This record gives sequence, C-alpha cells and structure tokens, in this order.
Amino acid sequence: MGDRQAGQLEDKRDASFLADSPSEHRPLRWPSASTDDNCLERESGEASGASGEDRALLSPTPPSSSASENPPASASPSPPAPDPTFLPAGPEGRHLTAAEFQGLAALPPELEWFANIDNPRTRRAYRGDLEDFMAFVGIRQAGEFVRVTRAHVIAWRGDLEARGLARATIRRKLSALASLFDHLCECNAVAGNPVDGVKRPRSESREGKTPALGDDQARALLAAPRGDSLKAKRDRAILSMLLYHGLRREELCRLRVGDIEARRGVAHLRVFGKGAKVRYVPLHPATGRLVHEYLEAAGHGEDGGGALFRPVVNNATGEGLARGLDPGSVHREIVARYCREAGIAASGIGPHALRATAATNALDHGADIARVQAWLGHADISTTKMYDRRGERPEESPTFRVEY
Repeated sequence: MGDRQAGQLEDKRDASFLADSPSEHRPLRWPSASTDDNCLERESGEASGASGEDRALLSPTPPSSSASENPPASASPSPPAPDPTFLPAGPEGRHLTAAEFQGLAALPPELEWFANIDNPRTRRAYRGDLEDFMAFVGIRQAGEFVRVTRAHVIAWRGDLEARGLARATIRRKLSALASLFDHLCECNAVAGNPVDGVKRPRSESREGKTPALGDDQARALLAAPRGDSLKAKRDRAILSMLLYHGLRREELCRLRVGDIEARRGVAHLRVFGKGAKVRYVPLHPATGRLVHEYLEAAGHGEDGGGALFRPVVNNATGEGLARGLDPGSVHREIVARYCREAGIAASGIGPHALRATAATNALDHGADIARVQAWLGHADISTTKMYDRRGERPEESPTFRVEY
C-alpha cells in the first residue's frame, strides 16, 4: 500500500483462505482486514496448485532466482496504481505466469469484491459484517451465496436487532451485504440482490452525534499551547489546521511540507483524503503564519517530501524524528490534552469534533453547504448535513420567544 493510505495494517493472520478444490466448493474465509494488498496473488498460486516456489513469484518483490535475474525482454515496469492487488509485478516488471493467470481466473467473485475495497477500515468492518452473516445462515462455501433469499436477510436483521446493536451498525452490516450481492449480480453469479427491499433501521436523527465546540471554546483551545518551545509552536499550528480546515486526523498526519503550494496566487493544502481522493483546500492566513513559525523553529521547511508535523523528540535518544505523527497521538496528546487545559469537557471531544466545529462555523457564517461538502471531502451531501450544528443553538429556541 502507498504511504498515504490511512492506517497501518495490524492483524497479521494468515490470508490463505482457499483450499485447492474448485472455486465454487472452496471453504470461504475472508482475508484478514490487515492482509497486504497481494492476497489475490498468493491465492492465485494456491488455486492453481502452484508449488511453494511458484507462489513466491506472486510476491510483489521478485525472488532472487534466475527468473528475476533474466526477465523477459518484453517486460516493462508496471504503471503506478493505487491498488496493486491485480499487479504482481515487482520494480523490474514481469508478466503473469500461466499458473498465476489460471489462479486469478478461478477466484470466486466474492473475493474479487473484497479485494477491490481499498480502505483498511472499510475492509476490517465489512469482513466482520460478512463473517457475521455467514455464521448466522451457515454459509461455508462461495457457491452457497446463490441460495440466499430475502427471508434469510430479514431473519438476520431481526437477529441483529435482538442483540441490541445500534441502528447505524445494522445499517452498515446490511450495506456491506448489499454491496457484495451487487457485485455478484454484475458477475451473473446470482439472479438478484436479496437485500433489495429489506427495510433498514431509520437513522436516529438527521444530526450526527459528534459534538462541536462553541466559538469561545474554539478560541480558548487555539490559545491553550503556551510558550515558545518547539512543541508549543507545533501544537498551535496543528490545532489551527484542524479548526480552520476541518481535516481528518489521518489527513493531517499525511501532510508533507510540499503539500503547501500556491494555486492562482493563494496558498493551498493538498489533502489526501479517503479513497485516495485529492482535494485542494485554501490555507487560512492565521494557520499559515503558525506553520511558518513552526517550520522555522523545527528546521525542516526545505524537506518537501518529508512529513509536515513531526514528533518533537525521540524519548530514547532525545533527537528529533523525521517521520510523521501518529493519528492516535494527535487525539491523546494534543486535542484531548489542550481541551483539559482550556477547561473544556474532554468527553467525546477529539479531532473529529474539531472537524464538526469547523463545518458548523463555516455554515454559521454563510458558507454554501455544497462548498462545505467539497471542503470536507464528503462524497454525499447528507454526510455534510450531519455536521451542521446550527439547530443546536439554545439561544434561538422558541422557548425564549414565549412571553406572557
């Protein structure tokens, strides 16, 4: 995976989830959510009955064998792609072997669908959702999905409700199953989508549950890092980046020094969001000044390819680090810490709350909601509406318009 994709993959469980039997009769186990992007290449070797030596060829790094030392004359480097699942070519480039080709052709469409999900968090969630459904209905093999009916899905939904799961969780699980069957329909593996027509729980409200800060709280938070230390300068710049631009914490941590660039004479941030989508967000002048002060003190302002925000010191050596910040530390060591210091109740307040605060403030001051949608990087405007906290202003409640 590229270094700009969100999150590190933690689970190292075995991804060998197919037996050497025909694809429609193989026991179906979803790859681990943290399996590297080459799961299909490894499985193609197993599906075709390739030997251990042949399977080694399915790794993206060519083995140190004669095949890699003398590549075919026609081989050329593979073009860059966000998901290398279907490109088992190493840096020097090579073609699929006949065994690999046959192995990939034999893969069940269920696993093709799963391999095409590029977001690690979505893969992790959908894997659990599909395993839940398969356990409930007793599916063990890929070919058994063709027998699933709407009645099975309705019964599963009833079981999820009986277990007391949140409405949003049930909706996501049904969406995962619907997405799988949409793909199976495209592949003509099933006649129709049994999830179509199954009623899903209504969302609990049209507003999201992420809290947002008031204007006074936001100003207090921006002023919370005090002093002229490198850490204080960095943290002021980070809080300003979150509150003035509504970035996700993963987006903040993936920023590089070179991602600040001029467009039509205005400084912009090049933000790498979900699904490897890139958006350009104008840099607020106040944030620009704080970032400039931080880079001058840190000394890596000329390192265009390096992380913009970095750990201040290595606790073991006392030296500065060139790597980027961990998203978890942004929550714990910066947002939550300075909320406490500013006297803001920290329960539920994290980087995402600052994102909701930025969206609400922009809407409060007349920003068009469609522009806020693009600014936040939302695919659906209904998601943006969940960040709109204008209806939560108690001073505008009809309660205070009643007079006797």
